Amino acid sequence: MTLDSPLLEKPVAGAGLDQAREILRRVWGHSDFRGLQAGVIEEMLAGRDALAVLPTGGGKSVCYQIPSLMRPGVGLVVSPLIALMADQVAALTQLGVRAARLDSTLTPRERSEIWQAAEQGELDLLYLAPEGLMNGALDRLQDLKIALIAIDEAHCVSQWGHDFRPEYRGLGRLAELFPGVPRLAVTATADARTREDVRRSLRLGDAAEFVASFDRPNLILSAERKRGAGHKRVLELVAARPDRSGIVYAGSRDGTEKLAESLRAEGVKALAYHAGLDKQVRHDRLHEFLDEDDRVMVATIAFGMGVDKPDVRYVIHADPPGSIEAYWQEVGRGGRDGDPAEGITLYGASDIAWAMRRIGEREMDPEVKAVQLAKVRRLYSMLDGLNCRPAAVRRYFGEEGVEPCGRCDLCVAPPLAIDATQAAQKALAAVHRLGGRYGKGRITDHLMGKTKDVSEYEAKLSTFGIGREFSVSGWRDLIDQLLFEGLLVEDPNDGRPLIGLGDPAAVKAVYRGERQVALRQEPEAHDAPRAARRAKRSGRDPLAEIGPEDRLLFEALRGWRKEVATAQGVPPYVVFHDRTLMEIALARPKSAAELGRVGGVGQGKLDRYGAAVLKLVRDN
Repeated sequence: MTLDSPLLEKPVAGAGLDQAREILRRVWGHSDFRGLQAGVIEEMLAGRDALAVLPTGGGKSVCYQIPSLMRPGVGLVVSPLIALMADQVAALTQLGVRAARLDSTLTPRERSEIWQAAEQGELDLLYLAPEGLMNGALDRLQDLKIALIAIDEAHCVSQWGHDFRPEYRGLGRLAELFPGVPRLAVTATADARTREDVRRSLRLGDAAEFVASFDRPNLILSAERKRGAGHKRVLELVAARPDRSGIVYAGSRDGTEKLAESLRAEGVKALAYHAGLDKQVRHDRLHEFLDEDDRVMVATIAFGMGVDKPDVRYVIHADPPGSIEAYWQEVGRGGRDGDPAEGITLYGASDIAWAMRRIGEREMDPEVKAVQLAKVRRLYSMLDGLNCRPAAVRRYFGEEGVEPCGRCDLCVAPPLAIDATQAAQKALAAVHRLGGRYGKGRITDHLMGKTKDVSEYEAKLSTFGIGREFSVSGWRDLIDQLLFEGLLVEDPNDGRPLIGLGDPAAVKAVYRGERQVALRQEPEAHDAPRAARRAKRSGRDPLAEIGPEDRLLFEALRGWRKEVATAQGVPPYVVFHDRTLMEIALARPKSAAELGRVGGVGQGKLDRYGAAVLKLVRDN
């Protein structure tokens, strides 16, 4: 193994934020810190612990990478996935930072060389998975000088979170094994309960807490109820966004395979990804997705964490996730470069029933199970709600004074809400009279008086035929609404979802008129012009600001970047982001000094690529 020479000497003790900003400018090519980065870095430089919740794409890694370059010793980063570690190490190496990872993919010789480099002080950052850290690495690490310990994706430590991993629980031991070494827990999603659990489990005590706004102004969110069966709507959404990089999440392995196949039949370059695939197949498909600009990854939740591809232009949930935390993590994988990206979710009553059953079948503490069920309810309340989606998410995470975003589907084309309380009373009464023995279709037929071969008993029920004010689709929508609100519940019986009454107190409140039921009317039904404007706005091209001549240079730079990335075996965005290439095309720098002033061009990349980039600018 060979490592580059140090990019810079370790600063003297007591170096502060001014020195940190200089490193940010020199190494990363950025003029100043964003958001709460400076405060977190200041805590690390002072040798104090911290907990930081920063949005996806908000620069969490810089919060521990820069202090690792400044404090004596090697920065230790605990990360949950090999793909995440590989991506960060590749990006740091491009910057000239001496970084390495220890994981199960390495040969014994490679592992030995990395340990030797660490022991000789030739590493700035060392990445390990929690399993590798707790099983064999601790003894050797205690012989090293450790600059700091960063625990990435720290929400994985909490049983209240959406991605709990038992192996993370053991990381609390690091407090006693490395006394005096500052520890930083970072994540993109953690509500107040999860943050408290992270703090307690990792023994962070009185560590400073930094919680940034969860607003992502470049994300355009929308959601719509599923209509009919199959993948037709997903195919329509992807077809409307040609030649763009996207992620489509499906709820099952089989679902990813079938949906990817359907997309390929329509000419989309789609790949399926799930945990059941051969390890090498997953590796190859991941790298194809990272390397190409127009691939669509159809995946289960086994895909995504740690994938830093910056130009994902849309994330479609063909099946919804299980919580708002998971939702925000997954839609947050779009638009990491700051350009517009979409998060589109398709959902239905059967999805919430499936999520509830899955939680109900798992073995967990009753209190934890109750919290997880409540999280499912909150998610569907947001998806099927009437008010701004990003605002609902931000309030969920504890933000105050939140205003409507003005860009999501519910802000651009607000749905109408009609009072359906009386109709809800009829539907609840019909379910009660039918004894929970039937599904949605039969209940609808019963209310409309259209049940085929109706029995004499059913025909005499007081609820038979009392619902002629709604169409079939109207009653189906209302029953879905009652399922979302927990007033009705679906119980599986031989694979057929049978519908019964939900929470007795809530049902009684509706009967008495003490609780109102509002039924939303989709904007397409009453405001087609605004819906059309929304579609046009959300589909805009983030590169539209480039003129024809500059576009030619931009494409030439992307072609050169592709060749360089292929030669080095790294994704193109590791060399330069599209945003950086766009700024180069617009600025057309004539010297290394001018090129170095472009955002994203640090000294390491200027030394490595400056001459080639300047030649391309001159020739185009």
